[in-house]
Amino acid sequence: MKTSQLFRHSRLRLAVWYTLVMGVILSLSGLGIYRSLVQSNWKAMEREIESIAGTLHDSLEPMLPPSENPTTVLKRILPELCLVGQPCHSNPSLIERHTTGISDRNTYYLRLFNHQGKLLAFSPNQPDNLSQTLNPEPWQTITNNGIRYHQFTIILHSSDTHDLAVNSSWGYLQLGRTLQPFDAEVQRIQIILMLGFPLVLTSVILSSWFLSGLAMQPIYKSYQQQKQFTANAAHELRSPLASLLATIEAILRIPPSQPQDLTKMLHTLERQGRRLSHLVTDLLFLTSLEGQSSSKGFQSCCLNDLVSDLIEEFSELATVAKIDLIEQIPDEEIYVLGDESQLYRLVSNVIANGIQYTPKKGQVFVSLKTKEDTALIKIKDTGIGIPQEAQKRIFERFYRVDSDRNRKTGGTGLGLAIAQAIAHHHQGDITVKSQVEKGSLFIISLPYRGSIIT
Repeated sequence: MKTSQLFRHSRLRLAVWYTLVMGVILSLSGLGIYRSLVQSNWKAMEREIESIAGTLHDSLEPMLPPSENPTTVLKRILPELCLVGQPCHSNPSLIERHTTGISDRNTYYLRLFNHQGKLLAFSPNQPDNLSQTLNPEPWQTITNNGIRYHQFTIILHSSDTHDLAVNSSWGYLQLGRTLQPFDAEVQRIQIILMLGFPLVLTSVILSSWFLSGLAMQPIYKSYQQQKQFTANAAHELRSPLASLLATIEAILRIPPSQPQDLTKMLHTLERQGRRLSHLVTDLLFLTSLEGQSSSKGFQSCCLNDLVSDLIEEFSELATVAKIDLIEQIPDEEIYVLGDESQLYRLVSNVIANGIQYTPKKGQVFVSLKTKEDTALIKIKDTGIGIPQEAQKRIFERFYRVDSDRNRKTGGTGLGLAIAQAIAHHHQGDITVKSQVEKGSLFIISLPYRGSIIT
């Protein structure tokens, strides 16, 4: 219960961290996108204003009079403009549309100032209550009656003033536009971000919870395996220790007049001690294999000689068990890079298992061959086989398909776990195919280094 609670809390903390990190990233990304969109729209708008102002400037400047009283000329050049101090009647004509219809007249307005900054003329659609005094700044943003406007001011020269030494400026052209469409677009982007961010954040929260669950799965599985291993190791150690203590207590009760009983119990004590020693040695060996990540110290090993030696070693055991031990080794020498003593133990563990769980008059086949870049050692027996549901677990530490049969043969349940650890340490693998009452096939695959290594 406490363990499950601990993992739930860990998953929750991990999901919270995922959410916080992704939330910060999304917030910064959203802010960057928002600023980029607003600035790009603002720059595009200013480029459009500059383009229209430049077109008007180039059209008006050649016709501007040098006189200080250009009312008549301005009225002829721009009939639509309203002159300061005179009634303003807007009656667009073809000429007006051609002159000032470069862009939407509801969006843009035009004003003309003399070189002293005095307003001379303006378009009828200019905002009310605008200052009639010129601000010579090229760009201005003003607010009038709650509406924002952006203005661009450019200098005008008449055709007759270019030769004058003093004050060659005729006046100023000021083009402005309302920012209502721009502000509406900015507001639309803000609404999209405000509505979209909670949805995206909700998706991030759900994804974080899902991903944290995926991240915790291997940790939880590893914890369960470690927990199971600890329980199994404690059980395996407890049995020989209990037997040792019981034997010692029995020895202490034996009277001196019965030395033959003492000798028998000492043999039992020795046997239990050796079993405990083997168990501890195997556990330390597994731990050392897991701690080794490199192939430092590996040497060239001939699998032909290794398998032949093992066949010779196990032939007597197979004869006593009335089992045929058959070998199939090619003439071509097959070499791998590895630790010979570890490879010896890897193959011997599998052969020993095959002999132990094969009934009398059965057979154990050991073959060696290569396939592409892999050396394959196959150990096939005609033994009792392994159930399908147990085949996925037989390489776990202390796992026994049938605990009774392992007790009888003196096994600790570490033989195949050690075999797999050695195979993985050599960048290889070991797999099993089995059918109950028909036998098992173990395949050891190791990286093939060639037939001749110098």
